[in-house]
Amino acid sequence: MDQSVSRQKRKRILIADDHNVVVEGIKSVLEDHPEFEVAGTAADGRETIEMVNSLKPDILILDLSMPDIDGVKAARQIREKNDKIAILVFTMHAKEEYVLPLYRTGISGYVLKDRPMASLVRALQSIAAGGTYYSEEVNNIIHGYVQNLELEKGGKRADTKDDIEKLSLREKEVFPFLADGKTIKEIAKTLGISSKTVESHKYNIMEKLDVHSIAELTKIAVKKKLIEI
Repeated sequence: MDQSVSRQKRKRILIADDHNVVVEGIKSVLEDHPEFEVAGTAADGRETIEMVNSLKPDILILDLSMPDIDGVKAARQIREKNDKIAILVFTMHAKEEYVLPLYRTGISGYVLKDRPMASLVRALQSIAAGGTYYSEEVNNIIHGYVQNLELEKGGKRADTKDDIEKLSLREKEVFPFLADGKTIKEIAKTLGISSKTVESHKYNIMEKLDVHSIAELTKIAVKKKLIEI
């Protein structure tokens, strides 16, 4: 193992999948990547939630078809109490009914199991660097979702796009983080400001842009090429 990667800097990963062959395959691949450390494994949704709370990993690799509590419900429950953990979905399912609820929940990545294992590693590396990663099919679904939001808003959004110039310098700094699904606490920590200040900026941003949801902010940010999905 590369000793240049200190233990403190390694990203701790929890693998949640009820198929042992998948778990062992992921663990085997990650042995060649010392920047990651497998902190534990879980075989059902309830155990996953409990282990997230006890181990507090940096990244959760989450399967969707698991016993007890499925992956979608598990992700929602985890997000409610753990806004720092990054969730990377690793599944065979690429339908809208799975992708969109998870996207709105604030997952950091979505990789299909029929892709080479190198895609999972790339996703982990992107997430570890603070980014996101979605398989092509998933990315297409998300883009379609964003485009539908555009159609629902009609011409109003075309005017709102230009209103981004109304934002203050700090609001322009906060805006991409909100649009990328970052939590208030995450943004506050990154920018070195209080959560209360971020909440205030969020209110002002949404008022100035005349939007009512993070999904709408995401659409604007994508159109302005401030973030990628």
